[in-house]
Amino acid sequence: MRRVVMLVDNAVEGDSRVQKTARSAADAGWDVTLIGCAHVDAERRWRLGDAEVRVLPLAAARATPPATASAVLSSPRGGASASGRDAGSRDGSGLRGVSGLRGVSGLRARLVARGGLPLHAARLARRPVEHAEVRFWRARLRDGAWRRLEPGLWDYERVAGPVVDDLRPDLIHAHDFRMLGVAARAVDRARAAGRDVKLVWDAHEWLPGARPRRDNARWLPAHLGYVREYVGHADAVVTVSDTLADLLVRDHALPERPTVILNAPIAATTETSAPDLRKRCGLPPDTPLLVYSGAMAVQRGVDTVVEALPLLPGAHLALVVADPAAAYVRQVVARAARHGVGDRVHVLPYVPHRQLVAFLATADIGLIPLHHWPNHEIALITKFFEYAHARLPIVVSDVRTMAETVRATGQGEVFRARDAADLARAVRAVLADPARYRAAYEGEDSPLPGWTWEAQAERLDVLYRRLLTPIR
Repeated sequence: MRRVVMLVDNAVEGDSRVQKTARSAADAGWDVTLIGCAHVDAERRWRLGDAEVRVLPLAAARATPPATASAVLSSPRGGASASGRDAGSRDGSGLRGVSGLRGVSGLRARLVARGGLPLHAARLARRPVEHAEVRFWRARLRDGAWRRLEPGLWDYERVAGPVVDDLRPDLIHAHDFRMLGVAARAVDRARAAGRDVKLVWDAHEWLPGARPRRDNARWLPAHLGYVREYVGHADAVVTVSDTLADLLVRDHALPERPTVILNAPIAATTETSAPDLRKRCGLPPDTPLLVYSGAMAVQRGVDTVVEALPLLPGAHLALVVADPAAAYVRQVVARAARHGVGDRVHVLPYVPHRQLVAFLATADIGLIPLHHWPNHEIALITKFFEYAHARLPIVVSDVRTMAETVRATGQGEVFRARDAADLARAVRAVLADPARYRAAYEGEDSPLPGWTWEAQAERLDVLYRRLLTPIR
């Protein structure tokens, strides 16, 4: 049995794409170990079907690269190496080159600590320094500048690299961008030892359009350089949409178009029962129930839904979220109370992803109220497919790919992003004739058979077998 090691930069439990990928690959006969890296107290282990899951604890960030990486940092596309310019980054010339930057940064920190510089002003003052740091290290190390701009990326290598080596995989599947370098270096070490290991990179999002994880000017250029340095190691790339596949070909001059693996739900679930969303909200069958399921953040547009509720008398909103007590969730609930609709907003925790479609099915409408943001424009997101398999009409903002799909299939209505009145109009249209929209899921033209994880898993299995079949 050929061994597949999957890598992801989270604790696995909240990542349905990663869970489904590991479980279905194991079901197809691969020996799968899924390694997550997260801020947990101790290593966690469990099984997803026949796949083994190991979540490794990330310690405090360290800028010093681990020994396992020291010999394999050269890039096929000209990135810096540990034995070249980066190795000399602690010499006198390196420190002299940034000493002024450090002096300004240290002064700013002291002023904030003493109350002499407001925090907002400190952030504004920080930006020129950070941009100067980016320019300095990009000029010196090119794509390898991430080693100085985002040294915490070494934590993933230090924690996961030795574990991958011990497992001796035949194929490494790197989920998202942070684990690409970890996988590439493990492949190089294996090949140096005489073992042929294949690398699949699973690009979950378009990095140039991502919202930076931290409020600084270093984050995005550092990670862009990191991806450019290691993308050439990948034997194949998979991604979540046709639009993103085209962007990746353009950005990285890929020799082969990525295989598209949609974030579709599992059609055949092993769960015999699931909780009922409507009953959890305490609502009778004739009460209009709108549902938003997924991560909560300002750019996801739930505030627009709350502002639309006063225009939709009698309609209720269910928010299915990871942490009902999270600060932003509480802010949304408080906003609803200020609008006089607090009694019509219900906050519920996630259910296991294999139960989610059945859980959602008693709602009347699935909501996707995203703001315009580059990564919101290019994909059919997970909740889109979950709503569809629950046979829910979808009300979506006019983000490009999902709006085009909804208009083509007739499965819902499109409204102008951040426009509460237009959202209310779209909801009223669906509630006036729900059967019209649900009909899109029935008959020979239904898109649902192709929107299943089973169909996606078959594509991935074909890719794995092509990569690991010896050429005769």
